[in-house]
Amino acid sequence: MASDIMNFYKDKTVFITGGTGFLGVCLIEKLLRSCPDIKNIYLLIRPKKGKQIGERLEELKKNSVFDRLKEENKTHLFDKLIPVAGDVGEDNLGLSSEDRLTLVGEVQIIFHCAATLDFEADLKSNTNINLLGTRRVVELSQEVRDLKALVHVSSAYVNAVLLEVDEHVYPAPYDVNELLKLVEKLDSATLEAETPNILKDHPNSYTFTKHLAEHEVKNGRVPAAIVRPSMITAAWKEPVPGWTISKNGPQGFLMGASKGVVRRLPVAKHLIYDYIPVDLVVNTLIAAACAVDRDGGRELKVFHSTSSTANPFKWVAVEKKINVYLHKFPLLSAVWYPHLKLLPSIFLFRISVLFVHMIPAYILDTITKLAGGRPILVRLHTNVNNSLNRLTRFIFTEWRFHNPRTMELYKSLSESDKQLFDLDIRPLVWEDYFVNLTQGVRTFLNKESPKTLAKARSKDKILLVAHLALQASILGSIWWIVKTLLASTWTKTGLIVPLTYVLFEQF
Repeated sequence: MASDIMNFYKDKTVFITGGTGFLGVCLIEKLLRSCPDIKNIYLLIRPKKGKQIGERLEELKKNSVFDRLKEENKTHLFDKLIPVAGDVGEDNLGLSSEDRLTLVGEVQIIFHCAATLDFEADLKSNTNINLLGTRRVVELSQEVRDLKALVHVSSAYVNAVLLEVDEHVYPAPYDVNELLKLVEKLDSATLEAETPNILKDHPNSYTFTKHLAEHEVKNGRVPAAIVRPSMITAAWKEPVPGWTISKNGPQGFLMGASKGVVRRLPVAKHLIYDYIPVDLVVNTLIAAACAVDRDGGRELKVFHSTSSTANPFKWVAVEKKINVYLHKFPLLSAVWYPHLKLLPSIFLFRISVLFVHMIPAYILDTITKLAGGRPILVRLHTNVNNSLNRLTRFIFTEWRFHNPRTMELYKSLSESDKQLFDLDIRPLVWEDYFVNLTQGVRTFLNKESPKTLAKARSKDKILLVAHLALQASILGSIWWIVKTLLASTWTKTGLIVPLTYVLFEQF
């Protein structure tokens, strides 16, 4: 059957910002593999110290996302990738006059994926990258002679002040011109002190500036769509199930848990967590551009690439299976026997991590340092603990992102395009997805080949014996200490057993 989307991209030239990121590389791979007749893909790449954009493009081609293309002997498609030196954080995107003229004359479709995702970034940095960066892309779009579509990647959480969110642009949380004046005239310390008053109910400057960025697209009056993904996770189907290079969200938790160093996770297991596989987000971006052109660009459309209302996920669904997955696909590089527990509050998490994260981290870092290695565990767990204040709202809040427009977009696709560019999350089975996610974390984040699985399982059995021996030793020690020092009081009150159990449970 004919593919309308493939026909749309045939002989078209695309410009992508943020092409070296998690979402960006997946978008590039999908366009090359599924739309092989695309003319060219220009990539905005920021030169780094000691590396020119050509070198960075060669590094990009080595990304594991392109393994399928290489296996299918389609590496000739890499010739369609053209690097352009620039930076969304600079005036005019940091483009040379020659490169800008080239883009204006040749490009028909723009995907703006670049953003700073750092929740710790200050308001000034986020304003420059997320807000003004989008303005600069919109200004380029206005100059493009034959623009078919601008697709702006936003976030479902730009409206985090609401618990029920629909697919339209909500009123701006602040006057953008006033914000730019404040950012320009206030020194860093004053601006930081003033930031809470500016953000008001927004959880951080990332969601705040990304919200304002949507209005830059709206006011740009170009044929455009906004796609709002929620927490982007590993691939469901493409390029291979479980593929990821991102350490955010559940894949980051599993990466640490599989090593045996992350043993507790603060989670409200009965709340809905909105996770969306990266391949569904990519397909939504690609289909959205096609829809903008099909409808003549008359209306700015917002698409939620989300799961909370279409196929909601709750941690309780996989709570009892996570450790099964971790031991079915263990790591050869594990430092201790994996055992992840979910805790319902930050308070319980902080108490528990003292025993299961921090104390072991200091011990292991000391051993590593004495052996001439680089100690990292104390710093890792300290950073996690420090980030909790910024993440608590996201951990213990349930949002519902309604996506009828995205479902309408899916229904409008031909049967061929529904297969090639699937964006319907409803058939996904979360338990099966987490099996693939665990394997993907093992292969792509922990860099362990499936060929090492047999050896890793043998090691996992050895670590289990060591883990049980440590538990028995700790249980015996605690029992003896409590019984010897506190027996006269605690034995009589019957608290010696529950106290021992509580302390034992930490391990």
